[in-house]
Amino acid sequence: MNPHSRGEVTQLLIAWSNGDREAFAKLVPLVYDELRRIAASKLRRHGADAILQPTVLVHEAYLKLIDETAIEWQDRAHFYAIAANTIRRLIIDDYRKRLAEKRGGGKASFVSLQEGDAITTGQSVDLLAVHEALERLAALDPRQASIVEMRFFSDMTNEEIAAALGVSVKTVERDWRSAKAWLRLQLE
Repeated sequence: MNPHSRGEVTQLLIAWSNGDREAFAKLVPLVYDELRRIAASKLRRHGADAILQPTVLVHEAYLKLIDETAIEWQDRAHFYAIAANTIRRLIIDDYRKRLAEKRGGGKASFVSLQEGDAITTGQSVDLLAVHEALERLAALDPRQASIVEMRFFSDMTNEEIAAALGVSVKTVERDWRSAKAWLRLQLE
């Protein structure tokens, strides 16, 4: 996305927040490729048995986001953080549905962790375990949970996360270290 589009995304998000439904239609082509990248990344982390496709996931996320009127969009980083959260929840819902259909007989889906972002000392963790631990962390420290979600699930940089949350990069780095240590204990 070029710098001109970044400013345009923010303007369209603000217009959408103010009730301009046409702004969303103009926003879609500007953010589609990035949302598809986020969805593909999440599905790779979801594991090889994923049935969902990135395009389907992005379209489902659009259906959820288009009716979202309670959010006051701040900028593109904020939008991508919310969209990534929506995509993660769609994957978890699909995963739970498939487990329920199997009545618990299926294998758990595991998430492959990048070395730089590893939360556990092992190579992979159960997706549902990560989701549940993240929900517990959100109850204790919502900002740390947001940082984990944006970094682990959306591949956002510390700078993008800091901008989305309105904090310094140092705060993001400190909270990431703390959250990662807490999650490691929860998942081991």
